[in-house]
Amino acid sequence: MITTRDLLCLFFGILLLALAAATASAQGVIVPRPCVRCPGPPRPVPLPRALPVKSIRIDTKVKAQVATTHVEQIFRNDTDATLEGTFFFPIPETASISEFAIWDGDKRLVGEVRSREEARRIYDEIVRKQRDPGLLEYAGRDLFQASIFPIPPHSDKKLELTYTQALKAESGTVSYRYPLGMGRNVNTVGTVSGVVEVEARQPLRNIYSPSHGIDVRPASAGQRARISFESKAGREPQDFQLFYSVSDEDFGMTLLTHREPGKQGYFLLTISPKDDVSEQEYAAKDIVFVLDTSGSMAEAGKMEKARAALLFGVRSLRDSDRYNIINFAGEEHLLASELIQADAGGRARGEEFVKTLRPVGGTNINGALVAAMRLFEQSERPRMLVFMTDGLPTVGETNVGRIIENARAARIPGVRLFTFGVGYDVNTALLDKLAAENGGVAEYVEPREDIEIKVSSFFTKINHPVLTNLSLDMGAVETDLVYPREMPDLFRGTQVTLIGRYRNAGDIPFTNLRLTGRTGSQTRTYDYAKLRFPLDSNANDFLPRLWATRRVGWLMEQVRSNGEQKELVEEITDLGTRYGIVTPYTSYLALESSETVTVTSNDSALRQLPLNSRSARKSTRPSGGPRGVVGGAGGGTATPADMSAGAPPPSPAPKREAAQAVTGEMAVRESRRARAQQEATRDVEADDVVRVDGNTRKKVGEKTFYLRDGVWLDSEFKPEAKLPETALTFGSDEYFALVRREPELARFFALGERVVVIYKGRVYRVNATK
Repeated sequence: MITTRDLLCLFFGILLLALAAATASAQGVIVPRPCVRCPGPPRPVPLPRALPVKSIRIDTKVKAQVATTHVEQIFRNDTDATLEGTFFFPIPETASISEFAIWDGDKRLVGEVRSREEARRIYDEIVRKQRDPGLLEYAGRDLFQASIFPIPPHSDKKLELTYTQALKAESGTVSYRYPLGMGRNVNTVGTVSGVVEVEARQPLRNIYSPSHGIDVRPASAGQRARISFESKAGREPQDFQLFYSVSDEDFGMTLLTHREPGKQGYFLLTISPKDDVSEQEYAAKDIVFVLDTSGSMAEAGKMEKARAALLFGVRSLRDSDRYNIINFAGEEHLLASELIQADAGGRARGEEFVKTLRPVGGTNINGALVAAMRLFEQSERPRMLVFMTDGLPTVGETNVGRIIENARAARIPGVRLFTFGVGYDVNTALLDKLAAENGGVAEYVEPREDIEIKVSSFFTKINHPVLTNLSLDMGAVETDLVYPREMPDLFRGTQVTLIGRYRNAGDIPFTNLRLTGRTGSQTRTYDYAKLRFPLDSNANDFLPRLWATRRVGWLMEQVRSNGEQKELVEEITDLGTRYGIVTPYTSYLALESSETVTVTSNDSALRQLPLNSRSARKSTRPSGGPRGVVGGAGGGTATPADMSAGAPPPSPAPKREAAQAVTGEMAVRESRRARAQQEATRDVEADDVVRVDGNTRKKVGEKTFYLRDGVWLDSEFKPEAKLPETALTFGSDEYFALVRREPELARFFALGERVVVIYKGRVYRVNATK
């Protein structure tokens, strides 16, 4: 007998599926239904597939690898009716729920536990009844389920959940995951923010998130850290992932791996120095500053800002360093004929030299570059050349090819060249090539940016080298295409992140890696034992795309430096298409015929993909949601919810000619894009000026899918491969039986009613119900 008081009670339970791979927590979803408990018959009202999420707030505390996560999630009922609904929340398989509450106005109510069998039955019933593939994201997960009532019209409903879990450590790296991306196919998500506080017995090292920009604030001698992040409303949410290690070593190392059966594996390896490096441990360095003082530097206050940045660089040198300054216009002028000691007297001498610099004359890049190279000598000290210019070569040698050849002839092995291009009137091909061939990087200061701030920040970083001339012995691991191609030096407060592939024929449960580098005149080695490179690992599925991003950035640099070659363009196009990476050759790659989007001429491979059902050939109507619901999973038309005020509109895609641009705004932007891709440690597209419409392309794990006439196609699918195939009808008994046997397929099938995906060497083709 249900009483009035019972109407406010919550009924929830925990579903535990015997699935070892189900290790993720995630945002919850409320599936609404008409209120059958309300007085009178339920009013007919259009229902959303799921209530939109207004905000998510995560507060996690990790102590000794035990994480306690408190989630506050606010849903919104924008309908005119009172609703009730079913709340699903996936939790880690090892987690234990300590508290769940729902707010009814200003009252905080707590529910009671129901059986897991009941939770399973309710979930299956909802999925079958609504015929909603988006809900399949929750299949194969450990589910927490609650009945929510009442949900008043035009109101918010706040839920709170707290659970505790033991975090896993693989090869010494601790991982924490909160998959916010789950549920994105059935509801919209507003602002997302979170704080993770970590406390360990040893210093925390290599705190890293591949998914979000994070703010890290260490405390208590490095044994505590507060990590925070925030995502704006309107952006498609990504799973929040966090990794860290604990170590007392001078240089800590973390390792992440991923490998599909039958394919090459991928690894990410991060090395960082300890925080408390003593002054005596920093390597004394040799550095030459070269500044363009041609007449164009008088424009827009560039000379004053460049002078201030150079003064900062000189003043921040340590007594043990040696340095020189060259300014150039039509001719080069040196502070001294050789490197001078950067003691108090030497720094004062440099300051006086910098203060006298005035912009006048042409731009003799070749003369200044060769003169700077000649100042260096063979030495064990870190040696750096910082070259700043705002123009093209106009005096002396002006042929770019010959300038590069002259730099090669004058080069002293071990000298790293860092180039700074100021403004758009620079030759990016020249500056990129000089930096790439001399172990440095090319940076650009656009007109809207502050020269002083950007260059001073660079000087601050390179002023404290802690380990130089790095090399890494990977032991028994057979690696392939590791980026960066040359290991950079390690400076205070920085880290080196290597991303590559490995191809060993068998599992490597324990192997040792050895890092070698120099501190001053001493060669030092560091051994890292018991690291695992598995033959099969589903974890860290972001690694293939991250590796592909770096590979594309490196290939684009080759195109920009050496010209467009057929093999390079084909590989860039293939990687861009397979992983959904924005390049001048892949552009949007948006293929839904009902969309108004930019499509390049290089998408023929995708356009040749066949459709997977007769109905798909007849109609381009997006499918995936319940009939009559606009913008369901798999939909190709943006709904008002998708086009929220916080969602940035797609910007124009980079054109093919951008790859060949040498000077001007387009050239600078493309050089910076290629550099960002080569240095990527997370999804750079999330911050890219070019955004891909999520209604026509979606990423699921390491896979990328494109919407083609209502069919979500795996970018790896090639008809000519003639892989074995399994055809299924959406919602059939065979369909649900397969999801139970292979729960990993659920997140791919959640895209829509028509899906083509390759999984474990087989094509799975889902057709809509006829």
